[in-house]
Amino acid sequence: MLKDFFGKKKKYAPIPGEQGKLDVPEGLMKKCQGCHKIYYRKEMNKNLNVCPNCGFHHQLNAWERIESLFDEGSFQEWDKNLISTNPLGFPGYEEKLEKDRINTNLNEAVVTGKGTIDEQPTVVSIMDARFRMGSMGSVVGEKIARAVEEARKQSLPIIIFTASGGARMQEGVLSLMQMTKTSVAIKRFSDSGGLMLSIMTHPTTGGVSASFASIGDYNFAEPGALIGFAGRRIVEQTIREKLPDDFQTAEFLLEHGQLDQVIHRRDLKRILTTMLHMHQKGGDSE
Repeated sequence: MLKDFFGKKKKYAPIPGEQGKLDVPEGLMKKCQGCHKIYYRKEMNKNLNVCPNCGFHHQLNAWERIESLFDEGSFQEWDKNLISTNPLGFPGYEEKLEKDRINTNLNEAVVTGKGTIDEQPTVVSIMDARFRMGSMGSVVGEKIARAVEEARKQSLPIIIFTASGGARMQEGVLSLMQMTKTSVAIKRFSDSGGLMLSIMTHPTTGGVSASFASIGDYNFAEPGALIGFAGRRIVEQTIREKLPDDFQTAEFLLEHGQLDQVIHRRDLKRILTTMLHMHQKGGDSE
């Protein structure tokens, strides 16, 4: 019979075994961490890595943020070649640093530099959680302090994006010292009349949250960002109380007066542009 010759049409085309994996290019799809829907990665990227369905803010790396904010071709990176050493001889530390350099194409967990946002010259420091979970070691602290100092010398505002698991344990007290170094640099910058905008992204924890991240002239955060010093379990064990479900989220901090605003990523450039124009030296606001 003819139907035996042509065979039955299958309603769905299955993807069998290993061959199916080859049919779907790696990295083509992305699953939302919030609602678990699956999207084409290009679609998510066009939406600034924010889920179109539930609004979950997935992480952006440093260069994606630069591309989303700065005028095309205006950004100049500073101190790119500063590289961490292993001052305490921590086993395996150098190998882990080298692996992260290869995987991220970064030399450290922060990118600093200068560019223009809507033609407004601005210094920026952007932490990247892909490199050692954005942990703050000697080089991270040094790069941020240098960027703040250069902003002071050039009388420019600075925007700092934080994304960090805290101080880098492999560098011990040298890492903890960066809390003081960055805070002192920002105090000197503030005393000179400089403007610092802090944008806390997911996650901003440990020594970073307890130092430069929280002392901006304006402290902003992205929706749902985890922000805090010690972890939930440690706090609950210390105070012997059950914490609210939204504890240490950006929304919780805003409600309790620790943030000025929680800003959706689609609105961030517009708000930063407004802030920069409003505070520009020699502008109409002075």
